[in-house]
Parts: sequence; C-alpha cells; structure tokens
Amino acid sequence: MVAINNEQSQSESPQTLRWRFNRFLERHLPEGLYTRSLIIIVAPMVLLQSIVAFIFMERHWQTVTKRLSEAVTQDIAMLIDIYQTYPQYGNYDGLIKMANDRLELNLSITPNGELPPAKPKPFFSLLDKTLSRYITRKIGRPFWIDTVGRSNYVDIRIKVDDAIFQVIARRSRTYASNSEIFIFWMVGASLVLLTVAILFLRNQIRPIQQLAEAARNFGLGRDVPDFFPRGAREVRQASQSFINMRERIERQLEQRTTMLTGVSHDLRTILTRFRLQLAVFDDKKQTAALERDVDEMQHMLEDYMAFARGDSGEIAQMTDVKRLLEDVRHEVLHSAKNIKLTVKGPLQASVKPNAFKRLVSNLVNNACKFAENVTITGTQSENTMRIVIDDDGPGISPDMREDVFRPFFRLDDARNLDEAGTGLGLAIARDIARSHGGEIKLAESKKGGLQATISVPM
Repeated sequence: MVAINNEQSQSESPQTLRWRFNRFLERHLPEGLYTRSLIIIVAPMVLLQSIVAFIFMERHWQTVTKRLSEAVTQDIAMLIDIYQTYPQYGNYDGLIKMANDRLELNLSITPNGELPPAKPKPFFSLLDKTLSRYITRKIGRPFWIDTVGRSNYVDIRIKVDDAIFQVIARRSRTYASNSEIFIFWMVGASLVLLTVAILFLRNQIRPIQQLAEAARNFGLGRDVPDFFPRGAREVRQASQSFINMRERIERQLEQRTTMLTGVSHDLRTILTRFRLQLAVFDDKKQTAALERDVDEMQHMLEDYMAFARGDSGEIAQMTDVKRLLEDVRHEVLHSAKNIKLTVKGPLQASVKPNAFKRLVSNLVNNACKFAENVTITGTQSENTMRIVIDDDGPGISPDMREDVFRPFFRLDDARNLDEAGTGLGLAIARDIARSHGGEIKLAESKKGGLQATISVPM
C-alpha cells in the first residue's frame, strides 16, 4: 500500500504543479484580451533583447574592454622599459614627448614620489577590474588607478624604482564606450515595435470587443442595430454567426408572439361568450359559482399567456425605475398593508418598462398577500441595480427556494406564489429578470419573512 501511494503521489505531482501554475497565471495575469495579447508580444521581445544585451555585454563589450586595457598596459610597460634601459639623467622630455605624440598618453614622471592612499574600489566597474588585472600581470609593480574621478580620463600611477609614473589616458582608449549607442538603438527599436504592436492589436481587438458588447446587449434585451461583421476572417465568421443567431431568435419570438396573440384572442372570445350566456340567466345563485370559475379561467389564461409570451416585442429603454417602484407601491396600497419604499440615489436603467413593472409587481403583490409589513429598497451602483423586497410573512424554507422558480410548481404550505394557483408567479418573474441579464435570489428577511432580491446589470 505504501508503494502504491507513493506511485500515486508521483503521478499526481505534475498535475498538481500544472494546476498551481495555471492558478498563479489566472490570479496575476490581467483579464482583458487586449492586455494579454500585448503581453504575448512584448514578453518574448523583452526576453530576446535581454538575451542579446547580455551576450553583447558579456562577449563584445567585455572582450573589447580587455583588448583596449591590455594595449594601454603594454604601452605603459614599454615606457617603463625605456626608462630603465636608457637612463635619462633627469631629463624626461624625450620620453614624455614620445608618449604624447606616438602613444597619445599624457605622461609625467615625479622623482622620489609616493603613491596616493588607496581608494575604495567601485561596486561594479569592469574597467577597474580589467585594468588592474593587466597591470599586475604585465608590469608587476605597485600601482594606483582612478577610473571614476575624471569621467573622460583614466589616471594610472605606477611606482618605478624611486620615481612615480603618472599616465593619464583617454577613457575611450581603455574602455568600450559604444555600448550606450547599442542600448539606445535597442531601446529605440523596441519602442517602435511596441508602438506598431499596440496600433495593430487595437485594430484587431476592437471587433472582438464590439462582438462581445453586441452579445451582451442582446442578452440584456437591448437592440444592436449598428453592429456588422468586421476584423479578421475568424472574427467576421463569429460576428456573422451571431447575427444569424439573433435573426433566428427574433424570428422565432415574432412567430410565437403572433401565435399567442391569436390563441389569446380566440380563448378570450370563448370566455366572453360564457359571460354573456351566464348574464342572461335569472338565477344568480346558481350561476355565481360558474362566474367565479370563468374569472379564475380568465386569470389563469392571462398567467399562461404572460409566461409563454415573456417580454417579447418590447424594446428596452432608459427608464426612471424610482417612479416605476412608486407606481407599483400605489397600485398595491388598496390591500391596506404597511408598504414602505426607500430609494437610495437616482435609479435609472435601460429596461423594458412593462415587463420590469410586472416583475416587481409580482413579487410585491405576493409579499402583500402573506405579510403585514413590506419594505421595498432600491439601490444602484456603478455596475448593478438592486431592488430588495422584504416582508414579515411566513417565508419559504431554504430547501424550497430554488424549486419555487420551476413552472407550475406549487407549495404545499400556506405561501403559494400566485393567487390563481398556476405555479407561474416566480417563474414569470425570473424569466423577465434573466431576459434583462439579471437574477432573482430568495433569502430570509431580517423581518422574519422572505427577502427577494432583484439584481440587474447596468
């Protein structure tokens, strides 16, 4: 068993590492397609240029600096050999002139001199390390160098017998000074490539963003008349597929609406004939039950038609939801319930007014039917509008709060969600909410009853 468990842990280890790596990328990578695409282009470019720069600095720059430092050290060594081989008898003009004219080195010789105290070495200086190594190797005498004090020159002092050789050489003679130009061209080329990539990606990503926005608006029940395929071939194909899908859905909704209008007209005609036939009877006691049945059939027919029709045919428009909530409150005041409306800030949203009013009315009427105190609260944030309806009625048990959204579902307890008993109350409400891209959630209210929360994206 131990061997089997070890084998399982080893086989699961790569999957676990892969899962953790994917989770890390999901947490730290930006969510936008434009930003991710830009990273895909920029990251390899930066990596490649970093490798090229490292190779240049490590190979070319360091190699050239070594060769230059070695050449200057050899020139100084030659001057020291001449000084020791051919005595100058205190007259160093010829040696200094040869150093200045032939070797381009500013030479001065100080008899009986001493080297300055040692300075702290710079933290990172390729020139200081390279020049010190070659002076030690080629000359092998006490020396003092300053590669930092004078930016354009290098000060080299070497103790030769009882004299101090001071050589001041141009920095370009000992150091590869063209690295800045290379870095400048590398950064400049990167900026040009990055600018081209940004402009190109923006034009390529914009059609995808427009397709996503059109799909979102269509899902929220809004019209998208100015959308047309554009961009790359695959994006145009996806856009055309979306347009074809939208046309099929709209055609299906139109056909269903036409059919339901005809069915509704025919059924209402039959019910109207029933009412007229019942009206001619003189015995109202015998026809009272039939009239109640006709009224109930009328109410059930309206619920069935509303559920089947949904909110098709209505166009979303900018609506003052605060006024809509006030209208719903005034309509249910006849029930003599304590209804309180609280709206925090302006409540403006693009909704289908009649359908949205039916959504709110359905929930408020249900609350008024089973509770004494009802509170309607409307809030709006940057991305979401919420309408919360609280009551102090009997409520619904947590295990039944999702079941009540099923069409034709009826509770066994006292709180049924529609008066006629068709089981379509919350089904109609959720269908309207989802057609706006929103949702309805049921929870326990602080008042002890039921809390219904309508959330609609802006």
